[in-house]
Amino acid sequence: MRFTRAHTSLRLEILNRSEIDDRVGVSDYWISGGPPGAWARELQAYPDIQKVDALAEVGGGSLYRITDRSPPIVHLYRRLGLPLQFPMRMQAGFIRWEIVARQDEFRVLFDYAKRIDPDVKVLSIRHRPLRSHLPILTSTQQALLSRALAEGYFAVPRGITLTELAKRVNRSKSSVSESIATIEKKLLESVLGPTLVPA
Repeated sequence: MRFTRAHTSLRLEILNRSEIDDRVGVSDYWISGGPPGAWARELQAYPDIQKVDALAEVGGGSLYRITDRSPPIVHLYRRLGLPLQFPMRMQAGFIRWEIVARQDEFRVLFDYAKRIDPDVKVLSIRHRPLRSHLPILTSTQQALLSRALAEGYFAVPRGITLTELAKRVNRSKSSVSESIATIEKKLLESVLGPTLVPA
């Protein structure tokens, strides 16, 4: 948010987030304007940011993978067992995001946000089943995916080998390979629909 207040014309979208552990997470960001890597040095200077990787130029902006300390709102979501909805959009110091929660859980999140910013507003409330928002990965799979993302396993070129990743998570190479294949299949099914991906 401080970054978007400093650059009010820029649009920023948080595309996803994976928690590496209780304190640190990794997210992919899209930032409008500028060539790839234009904002990496400035982003790296913020105290909560641990690592910034410039990935690619896409759609009038650039993709960045950012490893940072998890903000308190992420811990609150985790405590309530709620899914974070993406993308989250920011511009000029304002953030807009969708909350998927039951009424009592929404009230806890809204009260927290109100303490941080008294001007927070609800734009709309929609009622729909929560089943489609349930996490598709187990906590073990999510932890492996987060670690693989943070270590650069899915980067091009790859930042770490499967063998080295397996050593770092203290598992066998074959176990990690099978788990990553399962994770990729689940993620593809969630995007394409289970009927489009062969069993």
